[in-house]
Amino acid sequence: MTDGSDGARQGDRLILLLVGAVGSGKGTQAAALSRELGLVSLASGNLFRQALREGTPLGEQAREYMERGELVPDEITVAMLMDELAKPAAAAGAILDGFPRTVGQARALDATLAERGAGVRHVFYIDVPTDELVRRVAGRWICPKCGTPYHELTNPPGVPGICDKDGTPLVQRDDDRPEVVSARLAKQVPPMLEVVDHYDRAGILTRLDGRLPIESLTAQMLGLLRPIIGAR
Repeated sequence: MTDGSDGARQGDRLILLLVGAVGSGKGTQAAALSRELGLVSLASGNLFRQALREGTPLGEQAREYMERGELVPDEITVAMLMDELAKPAAAAGAILDGFPRTVGQARALDATLAERGAGVRHVFYIDVPTDELVRRVAGRWICPKCGTPYHELTNPPGVPGICDKDGTPLVQRDDDRPEVVSARLAKQVPPMLEVVDHYDRAGILTRLDGRLPIESLTAQMLGLLRPIIGAR
């Protein structure tokens, strides 16, 4: 636990959460807010990969669970996030993308931040109907030869099913097949909504329509953040 002066500085940080299902566009919005606000964007998946690659003590602990096919305990994931928040790059704050995924993780994160005199300042829930999420994710295709990605709706090839660059028939990853996407959402959405309710009850959550254009959604979030930024 840090001393009082360090806790005060941490309390000044702008810590934001972006919550949304796969295909909601939260990663795109995290990158946009990072650029606009000068905050680091922290995605839990990237933290795991980095910690494993660098062989950090926390990474090695996580590896033991992952190799056994078990979930990494919340306290290890939270500790990884806190290590990143302790770095100079996160002095102004951070945007957490994709974490917490469960209400248990949310409570663990809240408690750990509180120990350091800090806390989540605001949460944005990017709400997209399930059928739209399936269309977004299941519309992804890729060229198996050159790796060029396509999307049936937003970036279709000139000739359906054929790569523009080399004429190779496109393929779809197993994870992007409609039935697989639907199954993933069925598991992911209920615990995610518990996280939404947790922060809604705390009075720091805003629900946003994820069907809006990317730029409009970013502008809405920045507008809502102006009073918070001004109060720092």
